[in-house]
Amino acid sequence: MPTDHLTAGLALPRISLTATGDSDVCLATLPGRSVIAVYPWTGVPGQPNPPRWDDIPGTHGSTPELEGFRDAADGFTHCGVTLFGLSGQDRDYQQELAERLALNFQLLSDVDGRFATALALPKFTSDEESYLKRLTLVVGDGCIEKLFYPVLDPGAHAAEVLGFLTKFQSPSASSSASSTE
Repeated sequence: MPTDHLTAGLALPRISLTATGDSDVCLATLPGRSVIAVYPWTGVPGQPNPPRWDDIPGTHGSTPELEGFRDAADGFTHCGVTLFGLSGQDRDYQQELAERLALNFQLLSDVDGRFATALALPKFTSDEESYLKRLTLVVGDGCIEKLFYPVLDPGAHAAEVLGFLTKFQSPSASSSASSTE
């Protein structure tokens, strides 16, 4: 599924998502700038991955990606950005992950797929189960400012996004902020 429609200025859908912070979050109504790291799935130690997971490019890396955002959180805060992770996993699954990884940002559950469907986010299937492809959205006042897709190195991706935001905030930032990577 192409991502050409996920362009700068596109408004996010007004859909509330269950968050690990025991609340609901509507990304479309949040003031200021947010970064939403969309990831396919995170495993649990000792539990098997979904069928054929190792054969599908881009599936691995959610844990190091989220840890990268966790470790760079101060930099995002300095840029005035609120961080979120988003997947199709349920809140309880995400809560376990957030606690295990000591994440310092909320994970959002799109378990019913309404947010992903409304934005036509790219997906893939494994054994007839649908998963979101890895991508990151920089959002300002409920509208997309930047899409990072594909994410080729999940472990280094937080630094890539932070680098963009640092340039974006500088006085010499150009209109290239609306292009995709």
